[in-house]
Amino acid sequence: MGKLIGKIVEAEAVESVLGAARVGSELKRLRIIAGLTQEQVAASMDVKQAAISKIENGGEIYLSTVERYVKALGASLRLNAHFPTDAPIAARLHSAPFDFEQGDDDQLVLPIFGEEPFKPQRDVVLSIKPVYSEKILAGMKTVELRRRFPIVVPNGALAYIYSSSPVKAMVGIASIRDVLKLPVEQIWTEFERTAFIERPLFDKYFEGLDHGYALVFGDVKSFSRPLPLHELREKFGFEPPQSFLYAKYDLRKALQDEPAIVSH
Repeated sequence: MGKLIGKIVEAEAVESVLGAARVGSELKRLRIIAGLTQEQVAASMDVKQAAISKIENGGEIYLSTVERYVKALGASLRLNAHFPTDAPIAARLHSAPFDFEQGDDDQLVLPIFGEEPFKPQRDVVLSIKPVYSEKILAGMKTVELRRRFPIVVPNGALAYIYSSSPVKAMVGIASIRDVLKLPVEQIWTEFERTAFIERPLFDKYFEGLDHGYALVFGDVKSFSRPLPLHELREKFGFEPPQSFLYAKYDLRKALQDEPAIVSH
């Protein structure tokens, strides 16, 4: 059973009439990987073995049942909602009071369940106000705060710094040394000086949250020539994120080749 303990299973919508059968077969596959029998899963879910058989054979299934089934395997469920960026809802999401990311294939990704993992071999673009990005590049601000961010970051992950309006340009790069998920008040106590944010703005940013995320930067470099938004759009189809996004390969390659100067 150890293979799935602590793992996150991601659910996605299926649109065909065979959707239920597909979900059932995938759950069965996960059960086999976990090394469990139908009887063991049934016992954990407090249902009869026949109910598990019905689920796995394509019977009608609800999201709550999938969540309970996955939990019985020792894992947790995460549901993502994907919207094309040209969908009518997309414009409204940009002004919504919660965070989202722009993922691959021009989709908006909204994590709903579970702790989000950092995608392997990926770097991120952070959208940062000029008053803060300037301090990062000057080596003064070494911690960036986020309402939400993947907690486990691979060694060597990079953050590309996009300075938002009125600069509207990619201005530098930094390594992500650590990501800390902490109670909001502890974030203020630990990083008040290195995050360079005033208390009223801090409280407003984290309003409604018990925990937040602190990104610790190292090896900060400024690009010798900031890359303006119009150029990023023309060459890479780039749109600045509200919070952060995973950098696509062609953009990462171009930015890694961009001459940079050590800021500190």
